[in-house]
Amino acid sequence: MAKLTGMQKAAVVLLALGEAGSAPILRNLTPQEIQKLGLHMARMDDVDKETVDALLKDFLQHMEKEPAVQIPGNVLLKKLLPAVLPPEEAGAVLSKIEEENQKVPFKNLQDVDSRVLANFIRNEHPQTISVILVHLDHEKASEVLSLLPENLQFEVINRIATLETVPPDLLREVDEVLEKELLSMADEGYKVVGGVQTVAELLNRCDRRTSDGILQALEDYDAELADSVRNLMFVFDDLVNVNDQGIRELLKEITNEDLTLALKTASDEVKNKIFKNLSQRAAQMLMEDMEVMGPVRLSDVEAAQRNILNVARKLEKEGRLILARGDGGDALV
Repeated sequence: MAKLTGMQKAAVVLLALGEAGSAPILRNLTPQEIQKLGLHMARMDDVDKETVDALLKDFLQHMEKEPAVQIPGNVLLKKLLPAVLPPEEAGAVLSKIEEENQKVPFKNLQDVDSRVLANFIRNEHPQTISVILVHLDHEKASEVLSLLPENLQFEVINRIATLETVPPDLLREVDEVLEKELLSMADEGYKVVGGVQTVAELLNRCDRRTSDGILQALEDYDAELADSVRNLMFVFDDLVNVNDQGIRELLKEITNEDLTLALKTASDEVKNKIFKNLSQRAAQMLMEDMEVMGPVRLSDVEAAQRNILNVARKLEKEGRLILARGDGGDALV
């Protein structure tokens, strides 16, 4: 029999008793106590007979009438609570249970400053850090990743690349600890997270030095895995693989300042692709801006390129262009 907490045992008993048997008990509890019990009841769809028998020795005769207990907790709660609480109070308790049950792991970390978060988790196990990062949006996760020590960056990326499923109990445990320690502040099935695609998305949003360093370390460790990541990454020079219509959509959405800076280190192929999709006057003005532009910091150029790539990804989600990665991807027909 799985080890259950006191609250889980109480939930099993109430589910076993059913609507008629549970109502008199719940009438003697406070709304807060009902809410706590209700949350555990809502998470229990199947309770095996062995567990029930162990918990209900005093009710063995009653339990022998049923070979097992298979009660959908949410259904029972919706019937039961209105019978023991005023309608408005019952609705509020059910809403809170539903909200807690659908809690998105680590969603509150999105608002924590990246430097604070990186400093806080840097001493955690790399596996724990990888679980946290894959639940942040890619922009936030890449910021945190770039602020971690270089040797740790590789450890984390390697674990994200091979991460597939995470037990829901682990997600809740890590989330609750972070909530308590950092913010004062899961999912009912296994959640699919991580993978090579996630690594590519994270590295796409890192600065060039960080992504190159991690890829080199990954190459030394697992050349095949590094190739898989590179094939899924979309870098600025890959714009040459975007069709003309997509390039024109992109040019409508980006600033002239970003475009001028971004082309500073771009390949001739990319420059020609851009000029080809500008009007003659706009192309001439862009060339003149590039000619009079003096030396600029590489970090500024890379930042402009990232801005443009972020716009390109947004347009891809909207279906306005297709990003063909460096390996060519599927042929467009």
